[in-house]
Amino acid sequence: MSAAKPSSKPLTKPSTKPVVSPAAANAAAASFAALTEKLSYLNAEGLDMVRRAYRYADEAHLGQMRNSGEPYITHPIAVAAQCAEWKLDAQALSAALLHDAMEDCGITKSDLIERFGIQVADLVDGLTKLDKLEFNTREENQAESFRKMLLAMARDVRVILIKLADRSHNMRTMGDMPRSKWGRISNETLEIYAPIAHRLGLNQTYRELQELSFEHLWPWRHKVLSKAVHKARHRRRDLMQKVQQEVEAEFAKAGLNVRISGREKTLYSIYKKMDSKHLSFAQVTDIYGFRLILPQVVDCYTALGVLHQMYKPVPGKFKDHIAIAKLNGYQSLHTTLVGPSGLNVEFQMRTEAMHLVAETGVAAHWLYKDKGSSNEPGQNLGNKWLQSLLDIQDETRDATEFWDHVKVDLFPDAVYVFTPKSRIMAMPRGATVVDFAYAVHSDVGDRTMAAKVNGEQVPLRTELRNGDVVEVVTSSVAAPNPAWLGFVRTGRARSKIRHHLKTMAHAESQHLGEKLLAQALRAEGIDQMPALDDTHATLWDKLLRFTGSKTQAELLIDIGLGKRVASIVAKRLALLLSEIGLKPDALLMSRERFTAHENVSQGSVIVDGSENASVQYAPCCRPIPGDHILGYLGRGEGLVVHTDQCGVAQRLKHKDSERFIAVEWAEEPTRAFEVGVVVTVSNGKGVLARVASTITHAEADITMVNMADEVSGQEATDLRFVFAVRDVQHLELVLRNLRRVPSVLQAQRVVSGVEREQ
Repeated sequence: MSAAKPSSKPLTKPSTKPVVSPAAANAAAASFAALTEKLSYLNAEGLDMVRRAYRYADEAHLGQMRNSGEPYITHPIAVAAQCAEWKLDAQALSAALLHDAMEDCGITKSDLIERFGIQVADLVDGLTKLDKLEFNTREENQAESFRKMLLAMARDVRVILIKLADRSHNMRTMGDMPRSKWGRISNETLEIYAPIAHRLGLNQTYRELQELSFEHLWPWRHKVLSKAVHKARHRRRDLMQKVQQEVEAEFAKAGLNVRISGREKTLYSIYKKMDSKHLSFAQVTDIYGFRLILPQVVDCYTALGVLHQMYKPVPGKFKDHIAIAKLNGYQSLHTTLVGPSGLNVEFQMRTEAMHLVAETGVAAHWLYKDKGSSNEPGQNLGNKWLQSLLDIQDETRDATEFWDHVKVDLFPDAVYVFTPKSRIMAMPRGATVVDFAYAVHSDVGDRTMAAKVNGEQVPLRTELRNGDVVEVVTSSVAAPNPAWLGFVRTGRARSKIRHHLKTMAHAESQHLGEKLLAQALRAEGIDQMPALDDTHATLWDKLLRFTGSKTQAELLIDIGLGKRVASIVAKRLALLLSEIGLKPDALLMSRERFTAHENVSQGSVIVDGSENASVQYAPCCRPIPGDHILGYLGRGEGLVVHTDQCGVAQRLKHKDSERFIAVEWAEEPTRAFEVGVVVTVSNGKGVLARVASTITHAEADITMVNMADEVSGQEATDLRFVFAVRDVQHLELVLRNLRRVPSVLQAQRVVSGVEREQ
């Protein structure tokens, strides 16, 4: 984000107030009167706060009009009315009335704190976009705005409830806006606000936002589909009435008290099904269904038995969301039955309490709340996801990256898996074993080494399926792998892995930078780096000012990443030390500079393969233990190890010699290293299998194989392998074994893209 600068929008209200017509004033008063009729659940004190908020908002928006010609205050009143439907408290209703006051009218947060208290001010602040700052791009502005709103929502869920009420009213009145804005606002609603509503269980709002977005994004498609559904409704009316009468009669016989209502698939969900499965409208068979509201949970299962006795169930179409609730708290039994004339009819069975949660989700807390209960907003439903927003924020300070993580979690097509102790966990569809490990605990994720699904060992990238029993095997020496970012599905796992890798990369780069600076100091005749203590505090301050670094750690990290050259920093440090009377050791200086040309010198860096981000092994030459090697400090890349014969390294040395340092292998490397080999074979049946078998029998692990494009009739072809070996001697063994295979004409190592005899 660029440095933000204040906009030219005035921060105080104009002193002259525009004249408002009597008709506009009456319209606003009538709207507020309709709102107060819904506030009977508030006590006198709460009602007084809402009235004060209305008067303050009315004064702030005085003279502002909506595109429809109505006074602007009618919009905040409509938003508050929606919040009143959810029985939100007086603070939330006041914030709903004031939600545009800070953004559009120059009201400050201090003004709101003074008049309505800190909670109302925080709610309004969480809803306020960052229009008072200018950003490089619209996307950057949007990402930062959503991050602010979502984090405010994670701390107090009322923020998003007010925001969804605000967006719902804007979508209902979209027809009054310029046509040019329809696409952008509808897309934003469909991609962000509707999924958030679904994630929090606000299904009624979710469906409405989808329908309104569909209507304004694709008006023609909406109109055609609406006509088709209308015609089908008329054709099937008698059939549906017959099903309802039969079901009511059967339930009366069983003595079950049930409330039956018809339900119809929304136009947008019909359109999405047609689009994703390439169906015609006539092929969508589950447009109509029934919802059965029953007194007790046991009655729902009894009702299921009654229905299955009446009509045949469609195989694979039964879902028990009562025993295993959805991520957003939704509970119901779903079954699809073959009704009269072969018509598929879906039935949903739930209790009254489940129905309330199904329609209003997290807002059900206020609908249920007893008079004596706490005023703190309940976040039981969706609480884990809300908390995960704060977790992701802890590791992600960049707004765009934060929003990328959150978007991943907004589409909760879930699978349900079990821990070995039979605890049920809901995961997004496509989630892997690593996602599961991070969902259990971040420490489990970081230490994941292997996993079993249903008792069988599986790769960590394995996607989970409904009913899987997942067991994660951890190790104290295991650590997140950068490759995990290529397959994890959840925002929590992605942010935790990135945070760990960044932290580890900095720690390793700091350690490497310390080594390199100590080595460079010895070349200047300084035996050891001065300590960061009171005696040398002034010296380090001067050095940090010279390099532009904030701390010693930052300076060492920059040296380790190759952003700063150790020899230049060492020369400056030696100069500063001489100023305080510490002279260089001439003998040490001579010895170090005399051996500087040698590949292996006293100050060389030891590598053993255990390094992660701070040391890379060049893919151009793929060095392995036993090779003569040298290190190149790429700018921002850390240390890159090449073989001394590598053509790429030779060219870099000619151009950038001061960035090369001495490197040597540890006596006992910690892992195997990849090497490239080209095997020329005579074409014949089973040649590839014999070559691959020879490599694996020599205990080399094949990681890649590539065959040259065959030309018809060609007698020989090249097989290119990448496999892991322990060292040069191990490679020589593999090559000797390959050359003994009858079909093999030649086997050579590849270095810098060129075959070389080993």
